[in-house]
Amino acid sequence: MKKGSAAPKNIDEYLATVPEPARGTLKKIRAAIQSVVPREATETISYGMPAFKHNGVLVWFAAFSKHCSFFPTASVIEAFKHELKGYSTSKGTIQFPTDKPLPAALVKKLVKARIAQTGKKKRR
Repeated sequence: MKKGSAAPKNIDEYLATVPEPARGTLKKIRAAIQSVVPREATETISYGMPAFKHNGVLVWFAAFSKHCSFFPTASVIEAFKHELKGYSTSKGTIQFPTDKPLPAALVKKLVKARIAQTGKKKRR
């Protein structure tokens, strides 16, 4: 994201500040997320990053100077650690090259796992 610009108010504004190839990569991640979140889910900016909310924030995604990141929470990363072996992960974060988005099928699985988690929390 470009430094010195006003904080984005929505995901479209955020993406407009991201240079290619990262912008195209994040658009693919966004489309994969949109395809599986509940209809009532909303897009937002949280902690300065694009996020999807439904019973709380489900996931975040963002571009950095040398990589992109997807944030599905530490428990989801732990649950899918075998499928994430080729990626750099840390607590709550999956990093991937700016020109190589995570596979859409994997993003969808991770988001569905987060939806299941947030649904359980709500019912308690």
